Amino acid sequence: MIYTIIFSETAIETFDSIRDQIYNRWGDRSVIDFEQRTLKVLELIEHSPFVFQSTPINENVRKGFIHRNCSMFYEIRDQRIEILFFWDNRQDPIFF
Repeated sequence: MIYTIIFSETAIETFDSIRDQIYNRWGDRSVIDFEQRTLKVLELIEHSPFVFQSTPINENVRKGFIHRNCSMFYEIRDQRIEILFFWDNRQDPIFF
């Protein structure tokens, strides 16, 4: 089964913010790498949404690992996946 992926406003804003940080620190090549890694994770969860670990708060919300410095949180709802937000893993942890 292929799930439909949608992005929340927060996901778009946090993705753009992280992409801008990467560009300012490391340049174009790193941005391209980040975008390619993100696309691979999106393709993976489109076909296998349960592949990543669920969060302690809600088992339908999962943390997709993009890079050691970045993760993506998404929620599985019926036949669709909503990308909630992107997270810079160097920040304080969200869940304890």
